[in-house]
Amino acid sequence: MTHDYRAIDAVVNIWTAEALSHRPSWTDEFFVGKVKGKHDSGGISLEQMLAGMDAANIQYGFLVAAKSGRVGLPGCYHMPPEVVADAVARYPDRFFGLVGIDPYTGMDGVRALEHAVTELGFIGAHLYPHWFELPANHARYYPFYAKCIELGIPVQMQVGQSLIYSKEQRCRSVGRPIYLDDIACDLPELKLIGSHVGIPWHDEMIAMAWKHENVYIATDAHSPRYWPESVVKYLNSYGQDKVIFGTDFPVLRFERTVEEIDALGLKSEVRRKFMRDNVIRVYGLEDRIR
Repeated sequence: MTHDYRAIDAVVNIWTAEALSHRPSWTDEFFVGKVKGKHDSGGISLEQMLAGMDAANIQYGFLVAAKSGRVGLPGCYHMPPEVVADAVARYPDRFFGLVGIDPYTGMDGVRALEHAVTELGFIGAHLYPHWFELPANHARYYPFYAKCIELGIPVQMQVGQSLIYSKEQRCRSVGRPIYLDDIACDLPELKLIGSHVGIPWHDEMIAMAWKHENVYIATDAHSPRYWPESVVKYLNSYGQDKVIFGTDFPVLRFERTVEEIDALGLKSEVRRKFMRDNVIRVYGLEDRIR
């Protein structure tokens, strides 16, 4: 199916050989074993990634400089923001960057977040609450949230259950979407994006997006053919302005994911909002994406 617009993928992991050198040893076992994916342990070049995006008619990908736990603990790692910033600099017409949050870094981390946005050009923040075993409404996150409001950027965070990534440090599932209720009530200006759909608490995630004007859902990491019926119905009706497309590449591959979305039979105007218009609006990219 062809469309007169190109999609934007809001959740993409950089998978170059350089990026993989910063990831821990559990990466191979997790991606091949639990996720049942093709890991490409030798890396995927930016050019290979762009070829896959082109095949799926995807114009931009948001690359995540993830902070996964406290450095020094088993299985934890921080992707250097410079790795993502360099990729964006090489292909500024194809990539934007999201910078990770580590709540244990305090004000040093808040200043690093500001530097990433104002000096390195990142357009949003990213958070994995389960890696820190702190729910998203914990006080340690609030200085970062306040800085996101000040900078005018959204924060994207995983909601739903976590998996076993490193067997040396098993992450508890602290990603209940209901925790976003506290944040949105305290900081209604903050744009919150719950990624990974929210499964198995997807109806809770829908409720949060419906209740709060600045809470949104990203549908990455779960194959569209397996999305719960309530998620598809919400997307295709009263939630059409509140849901954002993502893959969590390489967890999901670009072309197959788009094919599965097309098989859902979304209304044409809904598909365009979901695949492109919503993320442009939420991230304030109207003057940067044509």
